Amino acid sequence: MNNAVPAPARTRGRPRGNPPTRESIVSAARSLFLERGYRGTTMRAVAAIAGVDPALIAYHFGSKKGLFADVMQFQCANALAVDDVLGGDPATLPERLIDAVTGLWEDADFLQLTAQGDEAAEVIREYLERELLSRLVEFLGGRDATARATAVVTILGGLIYTRYLNPLPTPAALAPSEARSVLTPALRAALAPGPRTATFPGAGRRGSPTPAEAPFPADHTRRRRADSSASGWFG
Repeated sequence: MNNAVPAPARTRGRPRGNPPTRESIVSAARSLFLERGYRGTTMRAVAAIAGVDPALIAYHFGSKKGLFADVMQFQCANALAVDDVLGGDPATLPERLIDAVTGLWEDADFLQLTAQGDEAAEVIREYLERELLSRLVEFLGGRDATARATAVVTILGGLIYTRYLNPLPTPAALAPSEARSVLTPALRAALAPGPRTATFPGAGRRGSPTPAEAPFPADHTRRRRADSSASGWFG
């Protein structure tokens, strides 16, 4: 009778013991994306550097595109820490937003990652929409928070496009401090709550005249009658 204990079956995926963290995989992928570019980087090469089974990378990130997105998001989150930007003095929020964006895009490694084509552009769009815009809406609050946050992200997106993605000579020639000085007033205006729209007494009630339908003042009515009489004389 054989009493030997059968060896446990080898499982694919995350190894037991002291497995590498998700961050170590992202770090290995980042170095390869910088060295070989998006097309030249393979999941197997990342797995070899990180010392993991390729199936583990597929399990965590789904695909090379998902892994690249994580690398970009990690880079954005490190440089453009939204919590830190929003957590300071509200009076200097415009300056902090611009400094965070220029600080991220002035980084040589990040610029190299953004040159990876459509994959990089998609990640940047998602970060601006899901992370920065949504967090700004929550931070600002109020009835016009979405409009104000959209205006802010539009200004920052314009800065990114005209200074880094498709540089125009004048914006690209500005030092980061000059870009801050130029754009701070626009961001401050975008962040400010909008004025409440004027309401007319009785507006919205059924049968109440709208401003366009409201009766003319008495003096204006008399003027219309005088004009009508004059046209009878000279018409």
